[in-house]
Amino acid sequence: QLQLVESGGGLVQPGGSLRLSCAASGRTLDPYVIGWFRQAPGKEREAVSCISRSGGVTNYADSVKGRFTISRDNAKNTVYLQMNSLTPEDTAVYYCAADSELLLFRRCMLSSVYRYWGQGTQVTVSS
Repeated sequence: QLQLVESGGGLVQPGGSLRLSCAASGRTLDPYVIGWFRQAPGKEREAVSCISRSGGVTNYADSVKGRFTISRDNAKNTVYLQMNSLTPEDTAVYYCAADSELLLFRRCMLSSVYRYWGQGTQVTVSS
């Protein structure tokens, strides 16, 4: 069974940067489309970004476009989310998710398509 573990979260000042990692185990990462999602207290979970199996295609929410970069290293079974120019509105628990059966990549920003989820890592942006 695929397992996902997020890391790299923490407290950062506005304008700062963090790099989140999502380490996979139990299976090779190659067949999986990967998504990053976040959820703030009192708000619904929202998609942040997703990346194709080869890493050649990526999607971003409008709120993070130009600031965040998703990438993957299949040899290390790890996906990353580089987060720059952080604002308090980015404060949330960030989750990575994986699915091997997604046929339409344009649906990768829908949380309902993912089978496997990590436990999440807290990101707090505050001065």
